[in-house]
Parts: sequence; structure tokens; C-alpha cells
Amino acid sequence: MIYKIYQAQADLMYPARQSARFGASLARAMDVGEFTPVPLRQFGAACSLLADSGLTHQRPDYGFSSTRMGNDVVGVTEESRLETPFGTLLRFRKDTAVVQPRVLVVAPMSGHFATLLRGTVAVLLPDHDVYITDWKNARDIPVSDGVFGFDEYVDHLIRFMEAIGEGSHMIAVCQPAVAALVAAAVMAEAGNRAQPRSLTLMAGPIDTRQNPTKVNELAKSRPIEWFEKNLIASVPWRYKGAFRRVYPGFLQLTAFVSMNLDRHINAHISQFRALVCGDRVAAEAHRKFYDEYGAVMDLPAEFYLETVKRVFQDHDLPLGKLTWHGQKVRPEAIRRTALLTVEGERDDICAMGQTMAALDLCSGLRISQKRHHLQSGVGHYGVFTGSRWAREVYPKVRAMIAVTNQ
Repeated sequence: MIYKIYQAQADLMYPARQSARFGASLARAMDVGEFTPVPLRQFGAACSLLADSGLTHQRPDYGFSSTRMGNDVVGVTEESRLETPFGTLLRFRKDTAVVQPRVLVVAPMSGHFATLLRGTVAVLLPDHDVYITDWKNARDIPVSDGVFGFDEYVDHLIRFMEAIGEGSHMIAVCQPAVAALVAAAVMAEAGNRAQPRSLTLMAGPIDTRQNPTKVNELAKSRPIEWFEKNLIASVPWRYKGAFRRVYPGFLQLTAFVSMNLDRHINAHISQFRALVCGDRVAAEAHRKFYDEYGAVMDLPAEFYLETVKRVFQDHDLPLGKLTWHGQKVRPEAIRRTALLTVEGERDDICAMGQTMAALDLCSGLRISQKRHHLQSGVGHYGVFTGSRWAREVYPKVRAMIAVTNQ
């Protein structure tokens, strides 16, 4: 029912947003600079905010056409290396013969598309051959393509690493840190030659018993049956994934916004003022951020529920109870994969200590194979995007990959 209500609201608002889009374009056409009446600019600003307020369910473009390598600028082409109904192993192939370390960036499946890591990839690109897990919107996946739970997520990571080839590296951002560690452990125990040379876990919930955040407390505040009853919906009949049970992306976005409601309200007030004052730089930066933030994807219900239950409620991994297709997961089996954990000092989603817990779980690694970096002055997103990521975190990641790539 909740999905039908959302869809009805979106359908009803569509004509209003289209009218607002026309009003905004009309106001821009009538703008004559400093002589433009303030009420006209206010009208145009209000129309722009309404026109941009809707959500989208299509993946935005990554937007990489080139990158700089030293003094040269080389072209970048998106290349699908492996595709399943649920995701694509996407490579950002550079037009160069230079051989660079191959890196798989594991994107979270948490309501947004992998393009949310555009800033992460942009920093990695000059020095690495970068691949990413480009997850698909569950509402576009037919029921006939089967289920996708936590085990299937791990399966995909193993298949992707095998497709990239021996000697590659893995970087998991946020939620998939658990699955990435599990994949590395499963591959290590099986003697899989494609097991990563290095594994970097960034702001991931390895052990959410450490310094629990509001997100962690919310996950434990109700039994899993409550989550299934109240947060799981069926995809409407008009989409390819009709009747697939999903955790809707718009619910996840609502949860994110509610955590920092004042910040989002103030951001839109500032956008209104920027539009009225003609500050195009600030207005465009706001629009780009919210275009990405408002692009949402639905999660398969089984993946969402199993993640909440196994990671956030039962703490299966740190308690040694996690299984993959019935097989016990043993992080201590990892002996060849160097491990780097990264946390943010002000992270209110994945607090300090939660990711670092992986170092203790991987007891089979020598001390020289394990490193930790605590980034001061940043919250969750600052760990993997923005200026601090580029200047202070990335050098640690690059060094780990370089030393293990020899």
C-alpha cells in the first residue's frame, strides 16, 4: 500500500512540477540582469524549487569523459565487463597503454545508485584501473530473475573479482564492508586465486555494538517482523519488476533526510536566496547535489531484511555466527589480503570503532598487513568524498594498494 500511495502522490504532482518548470524557464527568459524586478526572480526561484523537488528512479550519468595522468589528459570510456540481472561490473577504461593496479570499488546498495561514489572514483582514476559495482534498481528487475539476498551480494563480489583477475584490489564503501570482508574470507578459505591483494574498508558497519549511533539503535528498536510488515512493499504493476517485494528507495531517502532535517531545510532556503540573487555557481552546486541525492533505487526485500537482521541486530560477523550459503565465514582464514580500515571522527552513521573491528577479526594477518586510519574533522561522507578524502584519506589508500601490488 505504501508504494501505491507514493506513486499516486508522484503522479498527481507531475503536472505541477511540469508547470513550475515552464514558469522557471519563463522567468529566466525575462531576466534582464540588475533591472529585473525582485518579485519576478522570487517567482522564478519558487518555480525552480518546486520543479526540482521530485525524485527520480533512473541512474544518473557518471560523467567521466577524461582524467589527468601526470601531465597528460586521457579519455575515459565506460565498459561493461560482466552483467547480471542485479548489477553490472563497470570499468572506467582509460585510453592508455600504461598498466595500473586494478581496483574494484564496492558501492553500497542503500537507496542510492553507485553514482553517489562519483567523487571517490574521480580521485582513484588517475592512478588506478577502476571498476565499480553498478547495482540496478530492483523495481526494474522482473520477479522471474530470482531473489537477491546477502549471500547473493557476496556471490557477485566473488564473480566480479574473478572477472577482473588475479592481483586486483577491493575498496568497500560504507554498508558493503561486511559483504566485502565475507567475500575475501570465503575466497581465502577456498584458495581462490582472485582473492584481493588488499582490502580497504571505509566507514563500514563491521561491528555496530561499538559506539552505537542513532541508525544502529533504530535497527534494534523493533523486531525484524516489524521492518518486514511496515517497510517492505510490492512494486506497482506498471514497472518491469512488478510485484517484486522491495524496500523502496524513497523510504530510505526519507530516513536520511529526517536525520538532518534542519540542514536540508536551510539548504533549500539558501538555494532560494541564491536563485533570487543570481548566484549561479551556488545554485548549480545545490542542484547537482540534490539531483544525485534525489535519484533513488529500490532494494530487494530479502537483501534489506537480511542485512538488518544479520549485521545490525544479531551482529553475526563479530560474534562468529555468520554463514554464507550455510558455510561458516572465517575472517581468520584471510592471510594474503592486506587490510586497511578507515573511519571518520564525526561519523554519525558508522561510528569510530565499528570498522576498525575488522582488524581483530582478521587474526590470521600479520601486524604488518593491517593498518587503520582515523580521519579527523569529517563525518560519514567526508571519509570517501570531498577535499579531505582527496588530500588526506586517499594517500593512505593509494599507499596500501601500491605496497601490496609489488
